[in-house]
Amino acid sequence: MTTPPRAVQKPQQRSFHDDVFTDNYEWLRDKDSPEVIAHLEAENTFTDARTAHLALLQEQVFEEIRGRTQETDLSVPVRQGHWWYYTRTVEGKEYGIHCRAPISAPDDWTPPVLPEQIPEQTSGQASGTAGLPGEQIVLDDNAEAAGHEFYSLGSTDVSGDENRLLYAVDTEGDERYTLRVRDIATGENLADEIPNTGEGALFDPSGRYIFYTTVDDAWRPDTVWRHEVGTAAAADVSVFHEPDERFWVGIGLTRSRRFLLIEAGSSVTTETRLLDAADPTGEFALVWPRLDGVEYDVEHAVLGGEDRLLIVHNHHAVNFELVSVSVADPRGEKRILLPHDTAVRLESVDAFRDFVVAEYRRDGLTRVAVSAEAADEELDFVELGFEEPLYSVGTSANPEWDTPTIRLGYTSFVTPSTVYDHVVATGERRLRKQQPVLGRYDPTLFEQRREWATAADGTRIPISLVYRRDLVAPGTPAPTLLYGYGSYEISIDPSFSIARLSLLDRGMIFAIAHVRGGGELGRLWYENGKKLHKRNSFTDFIDSARHLIDQGYTSPDRLVAEGRSAGGLLMGAVANLAPELFAGILAGVPFVDALTSILDPSLPLTVIEWDEWGDPLHDPEVYAYMRGYSPVENVRDTHYPRILAVTSLNDTRVLYVEPAKWVARLREVGADVLLKTEMSAGHGGVSGRYSRWRETAFDFAWIIDAARAHPSREAAVTAVVV
Repeated sequence: MTTPPRAVQKPQQRSFHDDVFTDNYEWLRDKDSPEVIAHLEAENTFTDARTAHLALLQEQVFEEIRGRTQETDLSVPVRQGHWWYYTRTVEGKEYGIHCRAPISAPDDWTPPVLPEQIPEQTSGQASGTAGLPGEQIVLDDNAEAAGHEFYSLGSTDVSGDENRLLYAVDTEGDERYTLRVRDIATGENLADEIPNTGEGALFDPSGRYIFYTTVDDAWRPDTVWRHEVGTAAAADVSVFHEPDERFWVGIGLTRSRRFLLIEAGSSVTTETRLLDAADPTGEFALVWPRLDGVEYDVEHAVLGGEDRLLIVHNHHAVNFELVSVSVADPRGEKRILLPHDTAVRLESVDAFRDFVVAEYRRDGLTRVAVSAEAADEELDFVELGFEEPLYSVGTSANPEWDTPTIRLGYTSFVTPSTVYDHVVATGERRLRKQQPVLGRYDPTLFEQRREWATAADGTRIPISLVYRRDLVAPGTPAPTLLYGYGSYEISIDPSFSIARLSLLDRGMIFAIAHVRGGGELGRLWYENGKKLHKRNSFTDFIDSARHLIDQGYTSPDRLVAEGRSAGGLLMGAVANLAPELFAGILAGVPFVDALTSILDPSLPLTVIEWDEWGDPLHDPEVYAYMRGYSPVENVRDTHYPRILAVTSLNDTRVLYVEPAKWVARLREVGADVLLKTEMSAGHGGVSGRYSRWRETAFDFAWIIDAARAHPSREAAVTAVVV
C-alpha cells in the first residue's frame, strides 16, 4: 500500500466567540462507525507498508531489550503485617505474579532473597518457576489476563486479618475496573463483584468493609462507596459525592491505620475529609474547607505523644510548606515545621512512628531528608546525599508504621533502578537490589550532563543529556532524540532505561528538555507554562533544540522530537512553529485537538482540564489563545518533518480521534505522516511486557531511521573507530 489513506471531508462548523472554524474530520469521532474503524485499519495497513523496511531493525531492537532483561526475576520484598509481599516475573510470561512469604520474626526487617538452589515447583505455585520458601500466590496476572487482549490491574489490597485480597482489573483499556474479593488461602473468589469502579479501592482496617470509587459519564471519579463484604453491591452506601465537575475523588488510609481519608481534588485545589478508622460507618469530617488555588495533603503523625496532622500546603506559600495541626481541631493553631522556601519545592511528607521523611526539589533534582526524632515537633531534617550530577531519588513502598528503615528508589541515566533500605537510627544505607542489565553493560562508557538553553525572555531552560562518550564526539553533530512533556507540574527526571541502550549504543544522544509547565524548578515553573502562558512550553522546547544544534550536539537533519499525551500537544505545536529544526517527530497519544476537546464539557475530563488550560467555552481570551496554538487548527502549508502519531482506540484520556484528525489535516498539505492505532489498548498503550517491548522496538526503529543513526550497534562502533 503506497498511497496514504485520505479521510473523506465532511465539513462541520464550530462557532464560538465570533470565530467560525470548519472541521472536516469531526466525523471520525464515531468509534462505533464501521467507516471510522475501516479508516483506522487502512491507516494501520499503510503504516505497516511504510515501515516494512524497518522490520529487521525492529526485531533487532526487540531482541536487544529482551537480551538485556532478566526475564525471570523477583522484586525486593516489602514487609506488611506478618508477610513479605513481592512480584515475580517468569521468562515467557507477559505479566507479573504477586506473591507473599511469611516473616521469620517480629523484628525481621531484612527482606528475603531467592535461594540459589530451590525445587522447580511446589503445590500452589505458579507454573514455570519457584519462589521464596513458604510462598503463597496472591494473584497471578497471567491467569487473570488469559483470554483478553488487554489487562490492567487498578487496585489491590489485603484485609487486616491478612486472609482476603481485593483486586480490580480492566480488560478493555478504558480505565473502568471490575472489583472482586478473593480468599488468598484457597484462591477462590467470593461472590462480591462490583463493575465500573475507579482505581484505588481498599479495605478498612477491620476487613469488613471495602471503600471504592465510581466514575461519571465523563470518566471522572465522583463518588466514594462503602461495601460490606459478603453483601450485594446494590446495598452499597454512597459516603461522599462530589458534584463539582472540576474535582476528582479518591479514598485512602493513613500509614498509622488510624484514619480513613477522602480527598477531592482539581488541578489546583484540594479538600480532605477524615474518619476514625475504628468507626468505618461514621461520618467523614472536613479538615480544611476548599479554597480556590489552595492544595494540601494530610498525613497522620504522633508528635510528643499527641495525635497531629501534618499538612503540606501552598496557602500563601507558592512552593508549599509543612504545618502541624491538632486532629481534634485541624482549623485551629498551625505550627510551622518546614517554612516556605522560594528555592525548594516541598512535594510530600511521610510520617512513621519514630521519624518523618520529607521529599522535595532543589536545583531541578529530587531530594529526600529524614528527621530521625519524632518525639516532639522540633523536627530536624537531614538530607540524604548522592554523588551523581543527575539522578532521581524518592521513597518507595513503606507501608509499615513502625518500620526502622525507609525503602528508597534511586536511578540515573547510567545507574539502573536501585533499591536501598536507609536505617534511620544509624544512617546506614543498605543496598537491596539493583536492576540487572544482562550482557556487557558498562556505565563508565556513558556521559550524563546538564545543559542550559536561554529562552527569548531570558529564562534558563535545563536540558538533561546522556550519550556514549566513545561514540559521540564533541562538536560533531550526532543523531539525537529530544523528549519533552511540560504540563500538570509533572517532572521528567533522569532515569535508567534498558530499552534506551539500543539508541545510545547506536551513537544517539538522548536529551530531555525540562520546559515550563513541568515541575522541575518549582511551582512557578509550572505556573509559567499553563493557561495563558502555555506558549512558553512550546518555545522552551524549540529554544532547547536550537541550543543543542548551536552547541554542536546535533543538526536539524539528525534531530528527532518525542512527546506523549500532553507532551503530544507539545509535539504538534512545535511541528507547526519550527518544523525546520527536526528530521522527525513522534507523538504518542497526542492531545493535538486540544481546543475542540476543551470546548466540550460532555467529553471525558474536559471540565477538570479547565484549571490547566483555561476555559475557552466561557472566556474569549482563552479561546483566542488556544485557537492560536491548538495543532489541528494551525496546520499550515509548509514542509513538515516526518511524523509518527501513535494512539489507542480505547483511550479515555486523549481520544483516538485527535491524532486521526491531525494526521488527516497534515495529509492535506502533503506531510509525510503515519498513524498507528492500537485497536485493543488504552492511554498507556498495549499491556504485557513483551507486547510493550515490541511497541517500543517499533518506535525506536522509526526514530533510528528518522535520525539517520546507524542501524546496528556494531556499525556505530565501527564508524567511530574508522
